[in-house]
Amino acid sequence: MPESRIIRVERRSDLRTFVNLPWKIHAGDPNWVPPLKKHVRRLLDPGKHPFWEFSDRILLMAMRGKEPVGRIAGIVDRNFNSRHDLRTGIWGFFECVNDPEVARMLFAAVEQWLAGQGMDYLMGPFSPSTNYEVGILTAGYEHQATFMMPYNPPYYPDLIERAGGRKEKDLLSFVVDKHWQQEAWMEKLVRRLNSRGDFAIRHVDMRRFREDMGLVKRIYDECWSGNWGFVPMTDREFGEMVDTLLKIADKDFVFFICYKNEPAGIAVLVPDINPVLKRLNGKLGLTGMIKTFLYRKSVRGLRGLLFGIREQYRQFGLPYLALDYLYRTLKERPEYEYIELGWNLEDNEEINQLEQDCGAKPFKRYRIYGKPI
Repeated sequence: MPESRIIRVERRSDLRTFVNLPWKIHAGDPNWVPPLKKHVRRLLDPGKHPFWEFSDRILLMAMRGKEPVGRIAGIVDRNFNSRHDLRTGIWGFFECVNDPEVARMLFAAVEQWLAGQGMDYLMGPFSPSTNYEVGILTAGYEHQATFMMPYNPPYYPDLIERAGGRKEKDLLSFVVDKHWQQEAWMEKLVRRLNSRGDFAIRHVDMRRFREDMGLVKRIYDECWSGNWGFVPMTDREFGEMVDTLLKIADKDFVFFICYKNEPAGIAVLVPDINPVLKRLNGKLGLTGMIKTFLYRKSVRGLRGLLFGIREQYRQFGLPYLALDYLYRTLKERPEYEYIELGWNLEDNEEINQLEQDCGAKPFKRYRIYGKPI
């Protein structure tokens, strides 16, 4: 068997191989959902995607003879390091055959590059930051991947740990289905809150979607400012996300929670379009557009993307009102069967307990790894 070697991805043909490698790694796995290749190429392109306006990266591949057997990205996110006063290098976009030596070589190469950039710690996977796909799946392999949530073979944690990675933080997701019945105490609490007449749900106005989403961003940044690993998106990054959301948003599930007409919190849930993406198999041309139209009814759930309550309103019971609204609306929409809530930090006990009190069940677990360089 030929020895493995690491190459730097610089040529267009190598980038094509880098983007295509997951199809080899995940071949035959029914729960893996192929990303759109066009989207991945744009996300990795320093000349196109706004994330690279404040970040640098290297793309590396492991080759065995002429065959690709692994890939990884090394990332220096200057906004992350500035906000948290760190010199942390990020790794992401990891894929690998089940070979500890190949994984070790990939991590060694990315550490060497990051050390040369002045970094003293390695953390990931962020692909490319906490605002995108985050973590290695460690529990929940029996379920199909959900929109914008990572999926990987069960052997990945072992590869990473053999290469020196250690647990930095776990992330959780929860799921609730439309058949759940509220507990009597929750119904009583929600009735009491609603009886005051101070609270309301306001949907985003699809005619001024970008304007309303700008307000969503301001509230979300305020709500999450103290959370582990959080870095606010730049306006251009958020604009990219808004462009995506505008294509798939369901207005019933993008809303403000208001107190005396003042937006006190936000919730953004999007249809879990992964069943459609699976059928597209990475391609979106004319045929892909036709498939999107034909298979849109295969979308059966929602993914909770953003949620936050402003600090001065956190003792008012607003999360219960938001969840009550979500469950009632879910029951009224026959096309949707479930909501996946997450990701949540494992030590955010308040929100984790709240969601479980309101009928959500633990669904999947993801891990962030860290390692001194």
